[in-house]
Amino acid sequence: TMADLKGTLNEVVRQLYGEHTVTRFRPHHFPFTEPSCEMDIQCHKCHGAGCPTCKGEGWIEVLGAGMIHPKVLEGCGIDSTVYSGWAFGMGLERLALGHFKISDLRLIFENDVRFLEQF
Repeated sequence: TMADLKGTLNEVVRQLYGEHTVTRFRPHHFPFTEPSCEMDIQCHKCHGAGCPTCKGEGWIEVLGAGMIHPKVLEGCGIDSTVYSGWAFGMGLERLALGHFKISDLRLIFENDVRFLEQF
């Protein structure tokens, strides 16, 4: 169920970012899942107050998720009246941003050896 997915994702994020990580889910549209959502964590830098890291929003999007659409299951030869499934994806750069407390996502992609060799 979607409730099981949300509970599992909350636990995954807490294991990755820490026990006191605050999360929220927002409805979203992905073509292969229904229902679909995006999961945000409260900004690790400003704790929700708003800063450049979170673009003033207090939240950082970390993943997209949803229940696999029945047509996708059927297209794979799986009976959607018997089986259901989850789909979710989290970018590695988002993991690094929170885990290493990086203030600007662009730093990861600028190929500055002085920055990158810290990791």
